Amino acid sequence: MPDAAELYRRGLAALNARRLGSAATLLARAEQRTRGDGEPDLRARVIASTAFLDYERGETAKALAAIDEALAVSGLSSQTRGVLHCQHALLLLRRGMTSEALAAFDEGIPVLADRVERATALVNRGGVRLAQGQPSIAAADFEGALVLWAEAGRPDEAALTEHNLGYACFGSSDLVGALRHMDAAAPVMTAMSPVMAATSAQDRAEVLLAAGLVTEGETALRAAANAFGRRRMTQRRAEAELALARTLVWTEPAAAVAAARAAGMRFARVGAVAWRTRADAVLIAASVRRGRGGRALVERAETVADALERQGLAWVARASRLDAATALLRAGDLAGARSRLGSGRPPRGAPLAVRLQEREVRAQLAAASGRRGQALAQLRRGLGDLHDWQSSFGSLDLQTNVVGHGAQLAMRGLELALASPSRAVLFEWSERARMLASRIQPVRAPADPQLAADLAELRREPAPAREAELRKQIRERSWQQRGSGEVAEPVTLDALRAGLGGQTLVAYVVAAGQVVALVVTREAVTRVPLGDRSTLTPLLGGLMPDLDMASSDLDGPLAEVVRGELVCRLERLGEALVAPLRPYLGEGGVVLTPSGVLAGVPWTLLPGFAGRPVTVAQSATSWLARTRSPLRTSSVGLVAGPRVARAEDEVVAAAKEWPSARVLVGEAATAGAVAGLAAGVDVLHVAAHGRHSAESPLFSGLALADGPWFGYDVDQLAAVPDVVLLSACEGGRSTVRWGEELIGMTAAWLHAGARCVIASPAAVGDEAAYDALVRVHRGLAAGVAPAEALAAAVPPATRDRAPAPFLCFS
Repeated sequence: MPDAAELYRRGLAALNARRLGSAATLLARAEQRTRGDGEPDLRARVIASTAFLDYERGETAKALAAIDEALAVSGLSSQTRGVLHCQHALLLLRRGMTSEALAAFDEGIPVLADRVERATALVNRGGVRLAQGQPSIAAADFEGALVLWAEAGRPDEAALTEHNLGYACFGSSDLVGALRHMDAAAPVMTAMSPVMAATSAQDRAEVLLAAGLVTEGETALRAAANAFGRRRMTQRRAEAELALARTLVWTEPAAAVAAARAAGMRFARVGAVAWRTRADAVLIAASVRRGRGGRALVERAETVADALERQGLAWVARASRLDAATALLRAGDLAGARSRLGSGRPPRGAPLAVRLQEREVRAQLAAASGRRGQALAQLRRGLGDLHDWQSSFGSLDLQTNVVGHGAQLAMRGLELALASPSRAVLFEWSERARMLASRIQPVRAPADPQLAADLAELRREPAPAREAELRKQIRERSWQQRGSGEVAEPVTLDALRAGLGGQTLVAYVVAAGQVVALVVTREAVTRVPLGDRSTLTPLLGGLMPDLDMASSDLDGPLAEVVRGELVCRLERLGEALVAPLRPYLGEGGVVLTPSGVLAGVPWTLLPGFAGRPVTVAQSATSWLARTRSPLRTSSVGLVAGPRVARAEDEVVAAAKEWPSARVLVGEAATAGAVAGLAAGVDVLHVAAHGRHSAESPLFSGLALADGPWFGYDVDQLAAVPDVVLLSACEGGRSTVRWGEELIGMTAAWLHAGARCVIASPAAVGDEAAYDALVRVHRGLAAGVAPAEALAAAVPPATRDRAPAPFLCFS
C-alpha cells in the first residue's frame, strides 16, 4: 500500500498533467494519511496542492483558505514555508493579483534550496513579470529555471519552461524566438495531456495573430477555449476567450465585445475579479472601435485603468486611458482628450501595440486641433517604431503580414496628406503607405537543407494531411530567418525628380473615398483628381474574369463577344485612370506606383499606356534604388515546363535571339536544375503553367518536370537574375495584404534581388505568350530596356486577338 509521500507524488504528477480527477483522488488519500503522523512539511504541501486543484475547478475562496491552513501548520521548515509562499503567489497570479503575487514570490524564493522547487518558483515568478509587462526580466527567471531543470533531469518541466520563455519572447515582440521556443516545447506538452496541448496551442495562437495570421490564430484560440470548456476549467476557458477578444478588437469589434463579455462573466463566476477587470478593458476598447463614446464610457475606461494600475498592469492601463481619450475626441472634447494623454511621449519600454495606439491618438488630437504637421509627425514616428520591429524579420511572409499593425497609421497619414495642399506631403505619404514592407532592406537567406528537403517532398504531392503539415513547416521555418535591421527612408520628391531622367512617375492614391494621381516629371509635379473610388468598383470587379476568359481558347462569334467586352472595360478604365493624365505624361516611359486596389490592372493594355514603356513599381523609392546600377543581360537561361502546348517552341525561339543561351526542356527541367540555372544567369525565362495561391502567396508556383517550383524556392537561391520572365498564367498575380502590400511570385523575386520581373496578372494564351515574349527577347538582346522591349512586343487589345497582359514589375 503506498504511503502518504508516494500518494502525494502521484497526485502532484497528475495535477501537473492536468488529470484533475486522478489528482483529486490521490491528494485526498494523501491528506488523510498525513493527519497526526508527525510530518508537518508533507501535510502542508498536500494541502497546498489541493488548493491549486480547487482553484482549477473554480473554487477560489476554498483554494485561498487552504493555503492559509497550510501556512498555519506548526513545525514547518523554512524550505516548505518558502514553497507555500510561492504556491500562494501562484494562486494570486491566477486571480490576476499580480502585485500581491510578486510580493509572495519574493518572500518565498530566497529560502528555496531544492533545485526543483526553486525552478518551479522562478517559472511562476516569471509569469508575474510577464503579466506586469516586464518580459525581459521574466525571461531571466525562465532561463535560470531551465538550468535548474537540466541539472535535476526534469525534461517535462524544462519543456513547460521553454514554452514560457517563448511567451516572454513574444512579449518582447520577438516573434521568431517565440515560435522557436514554443515549437520546441510543443511535442512534450502535447504528450502530457489534452489540457497542456490546449495551453500550448492558445499561447502559440497569440503569436500567430501578432504575425498577422488572423484566421489561423483565431481558429486555434477557439479550439483552446472549447478544450478547456469540455473539462470544466472555467478560468482557463475565460483566459482563452479573453485572448480571442483582444485579437478581434481591431478587425471585428462586435465579435470582440461578445467574447470579452463571455470571458468577464466566467471570471466573475470563479471570483477572479482582477481578470474580469482585464476583460472590461477589452470590452471598452472594442466599444470604442465600434464608434461608441459618451461620458459613461469614458468614466468606465478611467475606472478600469485605475484598477489595472493597482494590479501593476501599467501598459494595459495606459491603453484604457488612450481609449478614453479616443472617445473624448469623437465627442469633440479636445481639452478632455489632451488631459488624458498628458504631455509626455510613449516610453520606449511600452509594448509596440501601446506605442502605436498612443501615436495614433496623439495624431488625431493634433489633426482635430488644426495642427496637420504635428499629426503627420506622430504618425511618422509610429511607423518608424513599426519598421524598427519589422526589420528584425528576414521572411517576406512575416514582413508583409505584420504590416497590419501599422496599416491604420499609414491610412490616417494618407488621408491627412490628401487634405494637404502640399504635393511633397502627398508624395511622401503615398510612399509611406505602400512601403510598409518594402522599406525593409532584404537579406539573402542562408541555405537551409531542411527547408529544401520539405519543399522537395511537397513537390511530390504527398497525402493531404502530410501536405498541410509540410506547408506549415515550410512557412514557419522561413520565419526563423533574421532580418537586416535596416530600414530605407522614402525618397524625397526632389530626389525622385532628379533621378527620373526623361520618364514620368504616376503615383495612384486611393484613400478617403477619393482617387488621385500625382504625376511627377523633372519639370513639374501635378496633382490630378480622378473622382470617387466608387466609380472604379464596377470596372475592377469583373476585370480578372474578363481577362481570363479573353485569353482562353475561343473561336468564332463567342470569342469576338468575350474579347469585345474586355476591350470596352479596358477603354473605360483608360478613360478613368489614364485620359486625365495625358497632358502631363510627356513622351518617355511611365513608372506607376498603384494603390493596392489597382493591383490587377493590365496597364500595358490601357488606352494611353499601350505601346509606351510602363513599369509597375513597388514604390518610387525601390524603383529608383534599382536603377542606380547597370542592368545585367549577358547570360540567358530558358526553361520549358511540362504540358504547355508551345512552351518548348517559345524558349527555343527566344534562345535564337541570343548569341548563346542555356535551355532546359522536358525531363531536364527539374526544380534543382532550374535553381542552378537561375543562380548563374542574368536573364531567366520560365514558360510553364503557373498557379497563384491567394491564401499563402509564397506557395504560388510554376509547374516543372518534378512538380511546382514555389516562391519559397526563390528565397533559397544562391543568386538571382536581374531580369525574370514568367510566361505563366497568374505569374504576376498578387495577393493584397492590409490594403497596400502585394505578395506573390513577383514580390518573391524582387525581394530576393531581381531588378525586374515580366509577368502577367491573369491567364495568357499560348500563342499570345509566344508572340509577345519572343519579341521581348529580341529587344533585350539588342540592348533595349525591359519595359521598352515589352512595350514594343505587346499589341493593343482587340476583338479578334487574345490579349497578352504582360507587365514589367520593378
